[in-house]
Amino acid sequence: MKKSSLARLFLTASLSLAATCSAWAQSWPSQQIRIIVGFPAGGASDIAARLIGQKLAERLGKPVVVENRAGAAGNVGAEAVAKAAPDGHTLLLGTISLSINPGLYPKLPYEPLKDFAAISMISSTPFMLVVTPSAPYQSIKDLVDAAKSGKTIHYATAGNGSGSHLFMELFTHTAGIKLTHVPYKGAAPAMNDVMGGQVPVAFDNVLTALPLSKAGKLRVLGVSTKQRSKVAPDVPSMAEGGITNFDATAWFALFAPTGTPRDIINRLNREVAEAVKDPAVADKLLALGAEPVSSTPEQLDAFYRSEVARWAQVVRQARVTID
Repeated sequence: MKKSSLARLFLTASLSLAATCSAWAQSWPSQQIRIIVGFPAGGASDIAARLIGQKLAERLGKPVVVENRAGAAGNVGAEAVAKAAPDGHTLLLGTISLSINPGLYPKLPYEPLKDFAAISMISSTPFMLVVTPSAPYQSIKDLVDAAKSGKTIHYATAGNGSGSHLFMELFTHTAGIKLTHVPYKGAAPAMNDVMGGQVPVAFDNVLTALPLSKAGKLRVLGVSTKQRSKVAPDVPSMAEGGITNFDATAWFALFAPTGTPRDIINRLNREVAEAVKDPAVADKLLALGAEPVSSTPEQLDAFYRSEVARWAQVVRQARVTID
């Protein structure tokens, strides 16, 4: 067969596929949409998924159900979406775990950078650097200066490889200090011991840290971002504390299986952008400690890839291993 004939055949096939995809996208959604959450019901990620899901259902005219597939730090849910049909009816509520796990787990049942199509960011959530109220540290600078003077300072985390652990590893590396890690089996026992004074320092998510600080049970030294957070505008930023090149947040975002038609991705992106602007959604996200924010698919894809690279480097530098 001549090259010109092959070219015409290829062009015809491509146009036919494009027409099929376009028709498919126009008929979407043809059934209920599932948002898979890799964590138990009742947590912040579950609540965020339900908020977005309810608004998407209203705008798309089809039911949107949240399905909790908890296990392996979010990996069970991620695998379910990676292996789902790329038809726009199965989505993933991605969290920071989706970017941490590739560097933490030697083997995953999915390809983190290949199996997901980015749709949109939903929110960004700072962590808070907190200390026991009786601790002598009144600021980030106080803590850093004490560590640099040679004082042995312990910090509590929810366990090896947890967000609270990796945020602290990034902080100590950036600040050029050494603190001693005390891992717990979960965030609750870790924070109980920080409040009780057994371990003086921790990073914790704003959802739990802010109410505890307002109740006088913790002292907040700063948020994990360069700028102050809308969630806690009275709390100094890392830059204000002298750590000018530290900027890290937890986040929620929406992904689909790779291969989902672009028209569907674009439609979902538009709908999510409208959803997070809706006061009924935005106010509830802020109440969770999550700042509403949307993005283009390209912006989310670039952010996600940079997060995977960043946390893999933190894991390597700190030689973090999972329990």
